[in-house]
Amino acid sequence: MNAEQRNEIFRRLQAQNPHPTTELKHSSVFELLVAVILSAQSTDKGVNLATAKLFPVANTPKAIFALGQAGLEHYIRTIGLYHSKARNLIATSSLLIERHSGKVPDDREALKSLPGVGRKTANVILNTAFGHPTMAVDTHIFRICNRIGLAPGKTVLEVEKKLLRVVPEQYQHDAHHWLILHGRYTCVARKPKCGVCAIYDLCEYKGKA
Repeated sequence: MNAEQRNEIFRRLQAQNPHPTTELKHSSVFELLVAVILSAQSTDKGVNLATAKLFPVANTPKAIFALGQAGLEHYIRTIGLYHSKARNLIATSSLLIERHSGKVPDDREALKSLPGVGRKTANVILNTAFGHPTMAVDTHIFRICNRIGLAPGKTVLEVEKKLLRVVPEQYQHDAHHWLILHGRYTCVARKPKCGVCAIYDLCEYKGKA
C-alpha cells in the first residue's frame, strides 16, 4: 500500500466521521482512565453501564480509594475480571494521590507505572485526554491493519510503530479512533461488511467480498 492510498483511506474516514472519539463515557481525565482500565477484555457498552452507577458515587482517586476493593467491586461486578480491576484501580488511585496530587499524569512512563495501565491504555489517555498523536492499537486495529495492508506487523507494537510512520500527519490525532470504529462496525472479524465499506476499493484484503 502506497502513501497516496493511505492518505485517501484517512480522507474518506474523516469525511465519514469528522470528529471521532472514544465510546467510553467520561467527563474527566480520571473517569476516562477508570473506564479504559475497566474496558480490558470487556465491551464499552458494559463499561458504560457500570460507570453510570459508579461515577455519581466516586469519580476521583480519593473517592475510589475510599470505597475500598469490596466497595468498588459492588459497582463493577458485571464486568469481566472485576476482582483484579478493582484491585488495580484502588492501587492506581493511591499512587495518583501520593505521586501526582490526585491528577492523571500527561506522560507515558508515569502512566505505565500505574497498576492496570499498559502501553495501549497509556496511549488512549495521551491521545484522547491530552491530544498526543499516539496510536492505541487494540485487537480491531491490529486485525484491520494486517487485513487491508495499511500497516502490517506481527506484534501490536510493530503495528503501532508502523502506523506512526505511515499515517499522514494531519490524520494522526484521530487515526486510531477511525480505525477502531471501522474495525468494530464495518471491517468486523468474521464477516467484514464489504458492501458498505467506504474504503473497499483501497483495501488489499484478498478475501474481500
